[in-house]
Amino acid sequence: MSSLTNEQLERYSRHIILQQVGGRGQEKILGSKVLVIGTGGLGAPAAMYLAAAGVGTIGLVDFDVVDLSNLQRQIIHQTADVGKPKVDSGRETIEAMNPDVDVHTYNELVTSANIRDIIRDQNYDFIIDGTDNFPAKFLINDACVFEKKPFVHAGIIRFQGQLMTYVPGAGPCYRCVFKTMPPKDAVPTCRQAGVLGVMGGIIGTLQATEALKYILGVGELLTGYLLTYDALTMKFRKVKLPRDPHCAICGEHPTITELIDYEQPACDLRKH
Repeated sequence: MSSLTNEQLERYSRHIILQQVGGRGQEKILGSKVLVIGTGGLGAPAAMYLAAAGVGTIGLVDFDVVDLSNLQRQIIHQTADVGKPKVDSGRETIEAMNPDVDVHTYNELVTSANIRDIIRDQNYDFIIDGTDNFPAKFLINDACVFEKKPFVHAGIIRFQGQLMTYVPGAGPCYRCVFKTMPPKDAVPTCRQAGVLGVMGGIIGTLQATEALKYILGVGELLTGYLLTYDALTMKFRKVKLPRDPHCAICGEHPTITELIDYEQPACDLRKH
């Protein structure tokens, strides 16, 4: 017998009529826990769609406050939130949207000293990388490999976006594809390059889709693939990615045995 209330049956009715979801699938979603690292251009739409879907526990990680320049793409925040910690603004938006969701906030910068504790805090099932800088992306990848947690990476710049999903034992990790930190100034910063605001919605929503598919155990995840999108040509491209047996962290003889805090930022952390 379903444990869903009458209100939940109505709220999630469009999910429940899907053969791949149904009542049991919705119960899985309600019992799931997703950690969103970064409540910016990617994390904002991802967190909102996960909340709307009924993900029971959502963790929000961000050390920044809402800035007026964020509002062009970070739709979880409003004009009245300028100056407010992003995790508080995000929590308020989610709680107003769906009272079924338990929101945990972490108003701090992820580092080698805290990221594994944050992941373990609620024993999150899935991680969303909503950051925009290489130090954080490598750190999230390495922590998820160590903790044996699946996550979805994404990045956006100008009119382009990309994403890939890592599942332990099922495909390459981020380091298999992007071996090391890029040289300083090799990649333009967010401020220098700019980004079409809607790119965060497109790619962030795809990240939420990957999380929900993983929770439900349906469809094909982007494990072993990099999905790229060009908004100017409206073209998606799916590129197969092999696992690197010599990967420094997930390979047969890993050389990275502890988390690394890279000092060189590839993007302005305070404007993502």
